[in-house]
Amino acid sequence: MIIARSVSELRAVLDTTKGSVGFVPTMGALHIGHRTLIEAARKNNEYVVVSIFINPTQFLPGEDLSKYPRREEADFKICELSGVDILFYPDTDMMYGKDEVSILAPDVRGYILEGASRPGHFDGVLTVVMKLFNIVRPTRAYFGKKDAQQLALITQMAENFFMNVEIIPMDTVRESDGLALSSRNVYLNTVERQEALKLSAALKKATKMVMQGNLVSEEIKRAMEEILTPLDVEYVAVVNRRFESLAQVVIGDTIVLVAARVGTTRLIDNMWM
Repeated sequence: MIIARSVSELRAVLDTTKGSVGFVPTMGALHIGHRTLIEAARKNNEYVVVSIFINPTQFLPGEDLSKYPRREEADFKICELSGVDILFYPDTDMMYGKDEVSILAPDVRGYILEGASRPGHFDGVLTVVMKLFNIVRPTRAYFGKKDAQQLALITQMAENFFMNVEIIPMDTVRESDGLALSSRNVYLNTVERQEALKLSAALKKATKMVMQGNLVSEEIKRAMEEILTPLDVEYVAVVNRRFESLAQVVIGDTIVLVAARVGTTRLIDNMWM
């Protein structure tokens, strides 16, 4: 595995390759969910590039940028064992200069749900992903469905800017008890981790209601909110793939989403239907 710490190093290596490139952008603290993305990239491309960069522009003031998990040695080993060809590991000075052009999230979809809770967050996400796509020039890029709104906006960005990259969505990976894998799970103590299971339990309830024929969004949300008590719930939403609110679930075009704080840790989860 080659570790490139600058754009010039990465491009020098990529310029010698021929064939498709699968790209997995990450912020490190890699877990099984990331490995699933890497394995999919490995299966369907001649080369696999993973980036590890904790992007400061997507963190709001007071968020967990300074304490976000950093596990360089473990992350490098996971990449090596997963068959990554090139690991791109830039620093902030490499990725950002002064007085830069910025990418702005769309006025509607970028400022609802996650965008409403974290205004400006998606501007930072889209800016860094645009940079990474331009640096790596991948054939395919792999993203988890757990960050559903992020996935939708990155897909829209690739379409709006006529970018020659295929966005590959991957199913959420969960622990055996249903907890969605997240780098932020390390913040949870034993009691909080048990409380965090309410997110997946609420989504299971929504799925059960839909399977039993109840498609009414408000009824589904009320049932979910009961299960989520007494967590600090930021939102429960039922939307279509374009993130438009739905009065009723439409099978094949619905995402049910939840965001809540467990202790001081903010978690998100969703179910695609």
